[in-house]
Amino acid sequence: MASSNSQSSSTASTVYPILFAISIVHLLNDTMQSTVSALFPILKDSMSLSFSQIGLIAFAMNITASLLQPLVGMFSDIKPRPYILPLGVCFTLLGVIMLSIAPSFAIVLLSVISIGIGSAVFHPESSRVAFLASGGRRGLSQSIFQVGGNIGSALGPIMTALIFVKIGQFGVIWFSIAAVIAIAIQYRVAQWYGKLPLHVRPAKKNKASAEARTHGLSRTHVIWTIVILVFLVFSKNVYMSSITSYYTFFLIETHGVTVQQAQYFLFAFLAAAAVGTFFGGPLSDRFGRRNIIWLSILGTAPFSILLPHVPLGLAAVLSICAGFILSSAFSIIVVYAQELVPGKIGLISGLFFGLAFGLGGLGSAVMGNIADFTSIPFIMNISSYLPLLGILAIFLPKDKEISG
Repeated sequence: MASSNSQSSSTASTVYPILFAISIVHLLNDTMQSTVSALFPILKDSMSLSFSQIGLIAFAMNITASLLQPLVGMFSDIKPRPYILPLGVCFTLLGVIMLSIAPSFAIVLLSVISIGIGSAVFHPESSRVAFLASGGRRGLSQSIFQVGGNIGSALGPIMTALIFVKIGQFGVIWFSIAAVIAIAIQYRVAQWYGKLPLHVRPAKKNKASAEARTHGLSRTHVIWTIVILVFLVFSKNVYMSSITSYYTFFLIETHGVTVQQAQYFLFAFLAAAAVGTFFGGPLSDRFGRRNIIWLSILGTAPFSILLPHVPLGLAAVLSICAGFILSSAFSIIVVYAQELVPGKIGLISGLFFGLAFGLGGLGSAVMGNIADFTSIPFIMNISSYLPLLGILAIFLPKDKEISG
């Protein structure tokens, strides 16, 4: 793990100002991104959209990010390009402006594709920055980076309740201010990144050394471990997607709450997810990546399975528990995979962030089609069993097998 170690040692200690800077940008980025799902109830009424079209909007944004992120990651592994950090947010700014004035379903799709491009550029390279600024505390650094995104996602329901229900679609234009702030912060992060020593670049020269000091797992074992991690990301993100896209419709239909009230319930789930993200990384640094991954995904199942079948008050409690436990997994999975494939920080970050977006978007599209032919309660029921796939974590190599 020579490449990995050299990169982590490029900063002698954890650079918290940089970690908090990219976390803030992650918050702003995902806040803008969450305006898409936050607008779903508004767009459904104003444009008379079907659930299939709602799912297609989420799919268009997420699949764009999914396909591009591994490419951006590989591109930056060859030669890190710090100034693509602010450039990515420029695409998000364009998408936000277009979305605020989109007169038709087709323009909405173009808007969210632009937002997806922005996310594709932002996530892999920012994840690399988190790695480089970690000072060796990789779980903590990824959690700090991720918690900003989760807080941003959690703000979507609040925006719907306080802004979009009252102002409507054009209220999205205010989030262009967030984009401008994010661009300014990313510019400063890019300056720090650009001043790092050249040895933080992916080292082709040290390829033999990196291979010689790897963890000792066979290539086949590594591939199967990556496949298992993909299934775990699938279970987490498709379930998260079903909650963010359709939970409010479920509450409105099943419990008779208003759109505004439903958004507060969704906020509670996503806010709990943000808190869980922060705790996941430090716990994994102390108790092991594999143990926390196992607990995080499989441990969500009892709460998710009960959620569609309980009264409204208890549903709020269960959703908070599910969000808190489930959310701690993703940043740990990214760090675990980075250690599994040393020297490929950008590719691994792009691959797993891309998978998260792609699977979430695909899940929204498939769930939307199923909902049109069945019902929203049916969607909530079938998706509630997805965390059971967490049982696959038993087949992951133990941490000492990777670090050793």
